[in-house]
Amino acid sequence: MENSSDQFDKNRSREAGKKTSLENATDKSRSIAQYSGIAFQMLGTIGLGVWGGMKLDEWQQNQRPIWTIVLALTAIGASLYLFIRQITQK
Repeated sequence: MENSSDQFDKNRSREAGKKTSLENATDKSRSIAQYSGIAFQMLGTIGLGVWGGMKLDEWQQNQRPIWTIVLALTAIGASLYLFIRQITQK
C-alpha cells in the first residue's frame, strides 16, 4: 500500500494541469481586453492619419484629397503591421 503523502502528491500533480472555471474566465477576460485594446489602437492610428491628411489638404487647398488618401493608407499599413507584431509576440 502506498504512503498517504505519495497518494496526495499524485492527486495534486494530476490536478495541477487542470484549470478551474475562475482561471478560464480570467484568461478569456484577458484575451478580450487585449484584442479590444488592439482594435482601439488601430482605430486611433487610422483616425489620426485621416485627420492629419484632411488638415494638410485643407492647408494646401488641394482640389483632390491627396494627403488624406496617402496618410490614411499609411496609417492602415502601420496599424496592420502593429497588429501582426502584437499577435505574434503572444
